[in-house]
Amino acid sequence: MRYSLGEIAAAIEATVVGDESLVITGLEEPARATATDLALASTPKYADSLGQGGAKAALLWGGADWQSMGLSGAILPARPRFAMSGLTQMLDPGHNFGTGIHPSAVVDPTAALGDSVTVGANAVIGPEARIGDNSVIGAQSFIGWRAEIGRDSFLREQVSIGARVRIGARFIAQPGVRIGGDGFSYVTPEKSGVEEVRETLGDQSDTQAQAWARIASLGAVVIGDDVEIGINTGIDSGTIRPTQIGHRTKIDNLCHIAHNVIIGEDNLICGQVGIAGSAVIGNFCVFAGQCGISDNLTIADRVVLGAASKVMSSVREAKVMLGYPATEMKSNLSSYKNIRRLPRLLDDVSALKKSVFKSGSSD
Repeated sequence: MRYSLGEIAAAIEATVVGDESLVITGLEEPARATATDLALASTPKYADSLGQGGAKAALLWGGADWQSMGLSGAILPARPRFAMSGLTQMLDPGHNFGTGIHPSAVVDPTAALGDSVTVGANAVIGPEARIGDNSVIGAQSFIGWRAEIGRDSFLREQVSIGARVRIGARFIAQPGVRIGGDGFSYVTPEKSGVEEVRETLGDQSDTQAQAWARIASLGAVVIGDDVEIGINTGIDSGTIRPTQIGHRTKIDNLCHIAHNVIIGEDNLICGQVGIAGSAVIGNFCVFAGQCGISDNLTIADRVVLGAASKVMSSVREAKVMLGYPATEMKSNLSSYKNIRRLPRLLDDVSALKKSVFKSGSSD
C-alpha cells in the first residue's frame, strides 16, 4: 500500500506539515524506520530515537518541532494514540484469504450466503446457516446449523460457531475462537457437597458421593454488532436463554465466558479472564488480565478490575477493585502497605516485650 503523507493526514483528520507528497508504505518504530516509513514518535521519549533510523516523516504530538528532528514532513493528530486506530487500518496488508468460495470448502445447499462472501479452504458451513454480505470465513472454520453472522464480519482460521448462534455485523474472531459449546452444567440427585459448602461456608460432613447428571444447553449465544473476540476464547451456550455479549465489547485471548452470562456494551475484557455462569456485567467495564468473577454476581457499569482480581460478591457502579477477594483498590493497597509493615511491627512488639519483662524482673 502506498499513500502520500497528505492522504494519510486527511484520512485520520490530522494536521500535516512539511512535504505532503512524501510516499508512505508502512509504519515503523523510530529507530527502525526507513525513508518510506512513517515513524511512530507520539511522545518526546520515542522521538529521541528518530536519529537512529532513516525516517523522513513521523507521527508526532501537537506542537512538536519536527524540523529540528531532521524530518521532511510530519503528521500532528489531536490524540496520537487514537490516531493509531486509523493508521493501522489504512496500512494493514491483511491475510490474503482471497475471494469467493474455495473448492475444498463444504457449503450446505440450504445455507444462505450474502454478496461477496469469502469462504476459505476446508471451511464448513452447515445447514440453514446465514452469512452476511462481504464477510470472510477463514480456512478450516465451522459454522453450525442455523447460525447467523452479520455483514462485514471477519473470521480468521479455525473458528467454530455452534448451532443457532446469532452474531451481529462487523464481527471479528481471531484463530481458535469457539462460540456455542455446551455450558459446564451438572447436577446431583440429592444436595451436592458444593451446595452444602455454599450454605455452611465449609462444612460438608453429611454429604455423600454422587454421580453428576448433565444439563443440556438449549439457549445458544447472541452477540451484538462490532464485537471482537481473541485467540482461543470460548463462549458457552446458555441453558435455557442465550448467553449474551453486547455491542462493541472486545474480548481478549484465552478468556472463558460461561453459560447464561450477560455482558453489556463497550466492555474491554483482557486475557485469561474467566466469568462464571449467570454473572451479569454492565456497560463500559474494563477487566484486566486473569480476573475471575464468581457465578450469579452482578457487576455494574464502569467497573474497573485490576489484574488477577477475584470477585466474590457483586460490585456497584464505577468501583475500581483489586485483589483476592477483590476490594476497592484504595482499601486493597492500604492493606497491602500494612502487611508490608508487619515484620517491622512484630520486631517492635518483640523488643517492647523484652524491655517490659526485663524491667519487671529487676524489681
